[in-house]
Amino acid sequence: MPLYMIRGDIEKIPCDAIVSADTASGTCSVGEAVLSAGTGRSAGCSISTAAPVWQGGTAGEAEALAACYRDTLSFAAAHQLGTVAVPLISAGANGYPRKQAQEIAVREIARFLENQDMTVYLVQHTPPEGHRLYPEIDRLVSAGTQNRNSNSMCAGAFAPPSAAAPAAKAPEKKRRLFGLRRRAAEAERLEGCADFAAAMEFSSLAERIRQKDESFSEMLLRKIDESGMTDAECYKKANIDRKLFSKIRSDPHYQPKKVTALAFAIALELPLDETNAMLQAAGFAFSHSNTFDLIVEYFIRKGIYNVFTINEVLYEYDQLLIGA
Repeated sequence: MPLYMIRGDIEKIPCDAIVSADTASGTCSVGEAVLSAGTGRSAGCSISTAAPVWQGGTAGEAEALAACYRDTLSFAAAHQLGTVAVPLISAGANGYPRKQAQEIAVREIARFLENQDMTVYLVQHTPPEGHRLYPEIDRLVSAGTQNRNSNSMCAGAFAPPSAAAPAAKAPEKKRRLFGLRRRAAEAERLEGCADFAAAMEFSSLAERIRQKDESFSEMLLRKIDESGMTDAECYKKANIDRKLFSKIRSDPHYQPKKVTALAFAIALELPLDETNAMLQAAGFAFSHSNTFDLIVEYFIRKGIYNVFTINEVLYEYDQLLIGA
């Protein structure tokens, strides 16, 4: 655990094994996997699988492709490999539509990781294709981009002040002078009791510290208990590494990254107000001018809490992924 979706050269991923796929393997049939010698680059060994060729979707290609991932990952687990880099099998020369190939890959890897502690890298060379499963997200992102690229103030805000403006400011100037005099008088009155004022301020600060809100770690552990999930069920559903969760559990003052805080909020299926509370406990907030935030908030509002589904869309928009 977890699943990372990244772009780049699979040969450069530091891992225990790299999966390679071809259409005419002499050592295994379609969907099966075999172990071969190391690549001599970043991985200790290579797992080969025979990938199906796209024939229009009516020749059992989907099941054969799913079997490639199941058998490859099971094979890696049997050989006690902790980190595996997998390409988007069949989506290149074999002609499998990339969108469908990616959905199968994510689904099968996610299912496998439900019961395994392994890190899997799904590696692609291609840039975002731009397919949009949710047109509403496209509209939200487009609106957010326009807001970021346009001036935050209207054009009229930069017009020269009118002739009436100085007169309107006169009362405000008097109020400021009155306020300054009042604060000066108050300071003079308290001059003789500075020690008392300092003591009161310290007492007030100490009381505020005692009454501070629960930390992110405290809130997370409380909500896991309330949900009825086990720790393992929660961090696996959040696409979070077990070691990271152990750090969070052992340190009540742990400060997570935003993607980590959101991963747990989604795993716990928190509504938007409770998600906001968890983000605040971690020191973050949603922004409607941020593409990542717009996408995640959209899914929470829709009640879609599958972290891998959300990550597929984030990946298409070239955003950070949740959890991993």
